[in-house]
This record gives sequence, C-alpha cells and structure tokens, in this order.
Amino acid sequence: MIHIDRDDPARPDVHQLLSEHLADMFATSPADSVHALDHSALCGPSITFWTAREEGALLGCGALKLLNSRPGSTKHGEIKSMRTTAGARGRGVATLMLRHIVDEARSRHYGRLYLETGTEDYFAPARRLYARNGFSECPPFADYALDPNSVFMELRL
Repeated sequence: MIHIDRDDPARPDVHQLLSEHLADMFATSPADSVHALDHSALCGPSITFWTAREEGALLGCGALKLLNSRPGSTKHGEIKSMRTTAGARGRGVATLMLRHIVDEARSRHYGRLYLETGTEDYFAPARRLYARNGFSECPPFADYALDPNSVFMELRL
C-alpha cells in the first residue's frame, strides 16, 4: 500500500530524487526557465513537503508552497517538486500525490492552487495529469513572468 507522509527533503533517498529532478530540468529547459527548488529551498517555512512510499521505498514527492499570508487575504498555494521515481511511473503515484496536495490546499481553505511546468514535450505527461485533475492554463502568477518555456496552470478551490 502506498502511503503519503510529510518528509524531510534532505533525507538521502529524497535528496537523490530531487537532484535527478533538477538535473532533468536543466537538461530540458533553458537555465532561466528552470523554477524547480533544491532540497534546501524545500525546507523553507512556507513549504510543506511529502513523499509517497511503499514498504519504505521512495516512489515520489511533492510540495505545497504558501504564496501569500497577509491577514485577511485569501490564501493561495503553488505545487512544487512533483516527481516520481523511474520505477514508480505508470503506477498512479503522481495522481495520488496531486490529489493529496489538492486536498491539503482545500483543508487550508486556499482559494486557488497554481503550478508552473514546461512547454517541451518532456512535460506533456505532467500537463495532461494536471488537466485531467481540473487545472487549466492561466497567466503567470506570483513572481513569475511570461516565459515561452513555461505553462502556468491553476485550480480554483
């Protein structure tokens, strides 16, 4: 059975997965269009980080970043660092993680959930996953700028 729990991005197996993720992002997109976070940035106070595991084996990870926390304003979140291990692809791990993050954002009463992903064919499976789960394209959000290598998506909660 797959379990999703809060975890430490610096944990050795997670650190390795995140390093592979960053390497793939830099191999696929121009450096100024890479918005993935490394393990130390994922330890920030505005980020909650989870891993999916089965019998202790790492299958994937994902994070939820709080975008604004002004008193009285509607809170919004951003999905960061969604990644599955090569051996876990095709098993529904990404869908489980995405649904977990969406459910968490709803429980926190966020108004919207955003994400940024790439335009290259490499990112097509991710874009399909997000679209299947109700996300639609939107303009750049937070501190992002219009970028021909980025697709911005949102889900109204």
